[in-house]
Amino acid sequence: MEKRCPVCTGAVSPLDTACPSCGFKLHGTTEEFKPVPLPHESGQVVPQPATRKPASLHVLKGPQVGITIGLPDTEGPLMVGRSPKCDVFLNDMTVSRRHAIIETTPSGWKITDQNSFNGIWINNKSITSAVLKNGDIIQIGAFCLRVDC
Repeated sequence: MEKRCPVCTGAVSPLDTACPSCGFKLHGTTEEFKPVPLPHESGQVVPQPATRKPASLHVLKGPQVGITIGLPDTEGPLMVGRSPKCDVFLNDMTVSRRHAIIETTPSGWKITDQNSFNGIWINNKSITSAVLKNGDIIQIGAFCLRVDC
């Protein structure tokens, strides 16, 4: 098999230190690889990612009553808290700076308390972690939020 320059594809001798055509320095070795066939080329069924409607939280009670907070279907967790740096900013002293995280899981949206002072209540039950269902009422400090997912 004849060796080729990786830049210009010109013929090179195994003894050459540079390509005689383009001058590319041939340091080390370049290994040949074969492309991996894509699933659709080999007749395999390509799995599609699960689509999930982005959730939203409707503020029913609290300083920001009436607003809707969208929860995008992101890779990482969303921080909920009083800190302006949080993804879901709930501006009230009854909310801890980093109160909870909300994240997507295979079973749905999940909320987890982050050792907050006042905790998290879902449908009037104190929880540390729970998968959210459509219509759930979350209480975080002075806020009551209805889940739409």
